[in-house]
Amino acid sequence: MIHEVFMPALSSTMTEGKIVSWEKSPGDKIEKGETVVIVESDKADMDVESFYEGYLATIIVDAGGVAPVGDAIALIAETEAEIETAKQQAKSAPSAAPAPAPAPAPAPVAATPAPAPAAARSNGRTVASPRARKLAKDLKVDLGALVGSGPHGRIVAQDVESAAGVAVSAPPAAAPAPITTPKPLAAPPAPKPAVTPGQVVRFNTLQQAVVRNMVASLTVPTFHVSYTITTDGLDRLYKQIKSKGVTMTALLAKAVAVVVAKHPIVNASYTEEGIQYPSSINVSVAVAMDDGGLITPVLQNADQLDIYSLSRTWKDLVARSRTKQLQPAEYNSGTFTLSNLGMFGVEQFDAILPPGQGSILAIGASKPQVVAMDNGLMGVRRQMKVNITCDHRIIYGADAAAFLKDLADLIENNPESLTL
Repeated sequence: MIHEVFMPALSSTMTEGKIVSWEKSPGDKIEKGETVVIVESDKADMDVESFYEGYLATIIVDAGGVAPVGDAIALIAETEAEIETAKQQAKSAPSAAPAPAPAPAPAPVAATPAPAPAAARSNGRTVASPRARKLAKDLKVDLGALVGSGPHGRIVAQDVESAAGVAVSAPPAAAPAPITTPKPLAAPPAPKPAVTPGQVVRFNTLQQAVVRNMVASLTVPTFHVSYTITTDGLDRLYKQIKSKGVTMTALLAKAVAVVVAKHPIVNASYTEEGIQYPSSINVSVAVAMDDGGLITPVLQNADQLDIYSLSRTWKDLVARSRTKQLQPAEYNSGTFTLSNLGMFGVEQFDAILPPGQGSILAIGASKPQVVAMDNGLMGVRRQMKVNITCDHRIIYGADAAAFLKDLADLIENNPESLTL
């Protein structure tokens, strides 16, 4: 039997994918669950596994090529004798563009996990990412007992870590080194290509995803509320613990997560049925990509992790986002987003609400300001302006104001609590 390998839908917004590389060559033997091809989705490079054992008969879309989701990108033959038949089938396709060709009862090959209410399965086999399988082996976790949170129920690393009681995205205590991703991170990101004046440069897949998300956001009625926060105490704390690997991003994310826990409405999102309150506080932080576009790595359960674990997790997420190694749950599970342009000296800006979330907080630079003191004299204090954008269908002005007031109170009067 000949099976078609389809371009998988690796995210809910993905409409087409780019072939990064083929891990197998035509004629190579393929085992069930073995990585066959690496596909660039909207925001990450993903290993695509075969659900079937056989031979890679022919490649329809070469490395560097782009195909719509659901189109055939290769054919797998169950036996060597069927390889030539598969090649002829590919040649007889109606056009050069990959498309499902009539075959003798072709069975759908899944190169991606099949939908399932719990963990995705194919022919009785649990579908999990390569990283999740390695982690499950190291932590002695039974994959068959897990519920996958990845696309179409695929089990990802976070599912294994949660089952093992390990802090999400943090290396297990017994492991000698942090868990690595399936592909090496050593290669630095490619520099931006030189742009010729008058040239039209096509959007890459990440930029296309940003375009779709931003256009979708225009249909949401939003409002903005700004607040000025004195950061002297937070700045002092940062200087004290910076040498321990703590980042300012982690401090801000932790502060936001702690306050969000007191104001669950700003962590909620709109649905046709009503207000959706997530079961966790997952803080997304916008990161600009070197080759264009942006991605929002997610600090999951940010209110529950200590500041040191949060900082380690953030550094790992950023490093892997630069090389497109994030799993979907690591960039699409956010419930509240931070966008920080303070490092560029920006004083204040409005952020566009991400689809599926109720709030995003824009953070400006912390700068010395001359202010009136409580004793009536003038003094200098470091202050930053923050501006929250909210979905007005579920969040009202008083909700946003109360959240910002409590955030300011935490940062100004009790920043040390962030280290507890």
